[in-house]
Amino acid sequence: MTDPLFPLLYILVFPGFLFLLAYALILEYIDRWITARMQNRVGPPWFQPFADLIKMLSKEVIDPAGIDRRLFDAAPLVALAAVMTAFIYVPVIGSSPFAFEGDIVLVLYLLSIPTIILFLLGWLSRNVYAAMGGIRTVTQLFIYEVPFFLALLTPALMAGSWSISSIVAWQQQHLWCAILQPIGFIVALIGLQAKLERPPFDIPEAETEIVAGPWTELTGRRLAIMHLAVDVSLVVGSGLVAAMFLGGPAFPWSVEPGWLAGLSGLIVFLVKTFCVLFLLSAIKVATGRIRIDQLNDIGWKYIATAALVQVALVLAIQSARVIP
Repeated sequence: MTDPLFPLLYILVFPGFLFLLAYALILEYIDRWITARMQNRVGPPWFQPFADLIKMLSKEVIDPAGIDRRLFDAAPLVALAAVMTAFIYVPVIGSSPFAFEGDIVLVLYLLSIPTIILFLLGWLSRNVYAAMGGIRTVTQLFIYEVPFFLALLTPALMAGSWSISSIVAWQQQHLWCAILQPIGFIVALIGLQAKLERPPFDIPEAETEIVAGPWTELTGRRLAIMHLAVDVSLVVGSGLVAAMFLGGPAFPWSVEPGWLAGLSGLIVFLVKTFCVLFLLSAIKVATGRIRIDQLNDIGWKYIATAALVQVALVLAIQSARVIP
């Protein structure tokens, strides 16, 4: 019989919220370090993300005139709670004990909430720069979300399951979906980059144009929590892409005993999320910000088309029964 404390420890400690928060700060540091090295800079010290978080939490919260203070206090917490909840269903050391048929849809929905929160904060802040950034945020959402969803659902079609853990198990018996569906893998990486509003998709916060977009009026703990929500989204997004296309924490063979399987699964998870992060960092360094009209053109003409092509290829493979 399963220990009744196991679900609680899984959610709160490992590989739950405490692990997630620590790993989010570590990935932020690694991202900044990779970016610095690619640009021939030294980069920040290892404790910089934690120091930045503590500093922002200690700063004064300034309320723009006429805003709903309770709404502005609650919105960042809702964004953080959404992405932390999504992480529960991402396999880290093996199949998630909370997995169910259709959890991929729930995770994709939860990952969209921080973007919606940013739009609301920008629109309600009564600041022209923040409002403009909020409009750009929701406009960008409608462009990248469709191909991103299609790309992440093609492994579900291939595996015949809408559960992330089941898709990971299917890849353990066959091949990684990144090999079978390279177009979908590329589209998923581009969609994740856009979802995280990283260059070249940092259009909503374009510092040289609209100060910081929807972030302009965020101060103190509100700013700290929203930044933390973005860092956590990076972990969840990287873990989700790794699970859907790179086999998640699973080896191609079974590992015994159980504790060794868990440890090896964690190491594999870390390595694969590092690989996804490296690709995202390379995209960030190698590209410059594009305009919203350019994103609209590229997104609907090329990225969405590529995602639809991948869906058609998967359906053709399934019809021809090429993969049992």
